[in-house]
Amino acid sequence: MAKFDITDSPGHLLRRAQQFAFDLFSAEIGNSNLTPRQFTVLLTVQQNEGCSQTDLVKMTGIDRSTLADMISRLIDRKLLSRTRTKEDARANAVKITAAGKKQVASHTSNVKKAESKILSVLPASQRASFMKSLKTIAAAADELDAGNTNPAAPKARKAAKKKTAKRASTKKTAKKTAKRKTKTKAKKKK
Repeated sequence: MAKFDITDSPGHLLRRAQQFAFDLFSAEIGNSNLTPRQFTVLLTVQQNEGCSQTDLVKMTGIDRSTLADMISRLIDRKLLSRTRTKEDARANAVKITAAGKKQVASHTSNVKKAESKILSVLPASQRASFMKSLKTIAAAADELDAGNTNPAAPKARKAAKKKTAKRASTKKTAKKTAKRKTKTKAKKKK
């Protein structure tokens, strides 16, 4: 049986990287009682005023029950407010309060500093590739959340779309060529 080395485990390394990011966030934010996920929720609501909790789940990647609890705590702290939507009485529209906007404004530059520190451990030439890789993993997580059991599917669908578009383009070109040939033959017969 092959030996399993935790130091080569992507899951373990991602968890350690996440802890490093959390520690840097906490050091920059200070004693604000604001977690990285809470900041993400406040910022997302500010940028998408009146969005539903379901939309927030999709936009942040935070699971539904965790997000519902978090929103309740942020409402208790007067950073968010929640009302029923006019379109669907079962759905809640979430809005940021003045106090919530103040929290976002006062911490955004610190969050940017923390994120710069995360990337600073990598050589500048690797940062764009690292970010691209993280976005690919996040997209795979979104696919799993959407019920797709094959996280590689987005790439496969994208490749299939390209192939289909290429076939359609080739068919159109073939039809145009055939029409031109028919017209040319018809002119020659006259």
